[in-house]
Amino acid sequence: MVTGWVISAILILIVRLLVKKPQLVPHRGQAVVENVVSSIRDIMEPIVGKKLIGPTSPLLLGIFTFVLMHNWSGLLPGVGTFGTFDHGHFTYWFRPANSDFNTTFALGVISAVAAWAFFVFRYAGPGVLLKDLFGNKADRNDVGTGIWVALIPIFFAVGLIEVLSIAVRPFSLAFRLYGNVFGGENLLTNMTTLVAYIVPTPFYFLELLIGLVQALVFTLLTAVYIGLICNHGDEEHAH
Repeated sequence: MVTGWVISAILILIVRLLVKKPQLVPHRGQAVVENVVSSIRDIMEPIVGKKLIGPTSPLLLGIFTFVLMHNWSGLLPGVGTFGTFDHGHFTYWFRPANSDFNTTFALGVISAVAAWAFFVFRYAGPGVLLKDLFGNKADRNDVGTGIWVALIPIFFAVGLIEVLSIAVRPFSLAFRLYGNVFGGENLLTNMTTLVAYIVPTPFYFLELLIGLVQALVFTLLTAVYIGLICNHGDEEHAH
């Protein structure tokens, strides 16, 4: 938890120092931050749609930056290095926040429950949500009235399965991120224990790549969960 708060405070300080007072013609530090923001926005816009990219950008950018920095925090000197033996187990003083399941589960609840529910109910509404989950997706003109009616209980059962999948999303997000970061931390520890110099170096670069990929996957899944319902509502209105 200490590592999480320290890294978050440093991140906020770096962004404030880079941006300073925003200018119409951006200076170098502001341009760096704006390029990062616009890159994430360009990646997420096709997923959440043009209508929601504005409201969801702060959330998605915050999740990506938070997860990325805490994934990479395990590579900092002193993190995952020092500690004490407690009843035969070595306890680190500082560990990456995302190697703690409590942190990743909190991120999963925020992205897949709290943020998802807010955007879906705010911008799509409960009617679109219920229709998307339990509605009959078949076209009555194509399949005929008899088959269309027969499909109603099937689509309702599929909706129940979809509700179950929504309920487990926080756990799947949390376990995926936690497993990758915790596994990477153990890999670096074991390689450094075997050979202290040179040999572990490629694995540090591997962890840089894995940290970036996992941050992107976590953010993309959050965007997909929101876009699945909200974009579906747009398509319905377009038809």
